[in-house]
Amino acid sequence: MNRNLIGALALVAIGVMAIIGFRLLKPLLSEREVKKVTDAGATKGTIKIAVDSWVGYYPLISKEMKRRLRAAGYNLMPVNDNADYPGRMKKIKNGEYDFAVATVDSDLLNSQPLNYPAVIGMVIDESFGGDAFLARSGIQSLDDLKKRQNYKIAFTPNSPSEHLLKGIAVHFDIPELKNKNGAWRVETKGSEDALKMLLAGTADAAVLWEPDVTKALMTPGITKLIGTEDTKKYIVDVLLLNKNIVSADPDLVNLVFYNYFLTLKHYRDNPEMLKKEVAEETKVSEKEVENMLKGVKWVNLQENAHDWFGIGAPGSRAVEGIIEAIESTAKILVEAGDFQSNPIPNHDPYRLINKSFIAELYNREFTGQFGKKSEIGKGAISSLDKRFAPLDEAGWKSLKEIGTLKINPVTFLFGSSQLDIHGKEMLDDSIKNLEHFPNYRMIIKGHTGLMGDPEVNKILSQERADSVKRYLEITHNIDPDRMKALGMGSAEPLPQQTGETDRAYGYRLPRVELYLVTEVY
Repeated sequence: MNRNLIGALALVAIGVMAIIGFRLLKPLLSEREVKKVTDAGATKGTIKIAVDSWVGYYPLISKEMKRRLRAAGYNLMPVNDNADYPGRMKKIKNGEYDFAVATVDSDLLNSQPLNYPAVIGMVIDESFGGDAFLARSGIQSLDDLKKRQNYKIAFTPNSPSEHLLKGIAVHFDIPELKNKNGAWRVETKGSEDALKMLLAGTADAAVLWEPDVTKALMTPGITKLIGTEDTKKYIVDVLLLNKNIVSADPDLVNLVFYNYFLTLKHYRDNPEMLKKEVAEETKVSEKEVENMLKGVKWVNLQENAHDWFGIGAPGSRAVEGIIEAIESTAKILVEAGDFQSNPIPNHDPYRLINKSFIAELYNREFTGQFGKKSEIGKGAISSLDKRFAPLDEAGWKSLKEIGTLKINPVTFLFGSSQLDIHGKEMLDDSIKNLEHFPNYRMIIKGHTGLMGDPEVNKILSQERADSVKRYLEITHNIDPDRMKALGMGSAEPLPQQTGETDRAYGYRLPRVELYLVTEVY
């Protein structure tokens, strides 16, 4: 071949490659330029989470959650797949999602064929009326499903709706509902489609989740046969963690969990804001949203630890509710014919969970570090000088008791609320223990003996609690917003010890106690 021709062809090839390379690089260069000249340059990445329209998931993908993660440098991208659970599990296996929401039953059903590509990291909520089996006037009870023929039930397959049906079939012995090829089955693409069929009369009954349950019950002639307010550990919503992200970026998982529980607390403290935002999201009235929210029981950090993952404070008895939920759900799925045998790998439910992130956050919360930036060790101020935001009465009532600070008997001048010298010395000595717990608030409880007028005793105990609070504020510079004084009178007597004389017992009853309390996340 002519050398000139070869050279020309080579130049053409180089040119073509250059054009292709430029086209491939242009988006990257443009993206780099955008990040250089905008605030997007501070973005560390995007967190993708698969969700659906269940109202219980709102805090996880809310404005507040997005704001918090954005402040940490991440964009939160919720992807609503309309309850496509099989597709959801495939995408989390392929790495398209970092996190996904699911119910325990949908996880077992759709993750088992894929060898469980994700682990359960937290319990989000438990349906408490948010899922329900509803019917038109022709079906008045579950027993009617045993008597009547040719009925149609609309539901979303491979979803909490179908699991509720399976549980009803198993626990109320309705054989026809176990028939996977039954003519009664009307499979829909989500609760909203099932609602449309119920209202149109093309289905005699439907299994729905909120907000569609509330919408359906507004229609005359639609009744609720059974709802999850009458069940326990039946439909449990969990957050699934992609196994790869657990291994490669546990700090990101911690970040998401930490900000989620802060977000949950934010909405618990601001219920009207939650109601308003959910109303905007679902396009229903705030009154309807109020009913919807009653159908969800969100699980906070302490409940995740103590009631679901078996993590408790020293001396407490914690419960592994998530293990119970997994095993009972697997049993229903086997009886309903979804599995020939137990779908739990090696019959070991612990292979499906990872409680380390809840455990770490709970440990931080238990030691008073969750949600706080401790000033200890920074040389800024004494731990006793730390400032606290004021709380109203409802705020104080919402706090969780950690324990009673050890304190020697505090004495007062006889029959008065005035601290004597010995009482002040006891407070000075005992308050040193408080330096170890800079993030806790304190409830000062005053108590009296059992003798005398209960109302007079209560007034005296309140005055003594106030006296201790005033002394701690003036002498030790403890923020008054950190403390609350309560006079209990004789309402909370100590138990009398075995062999203790009545006289000795009577001496122990007048006392002041310092209870450490913390906010619930």
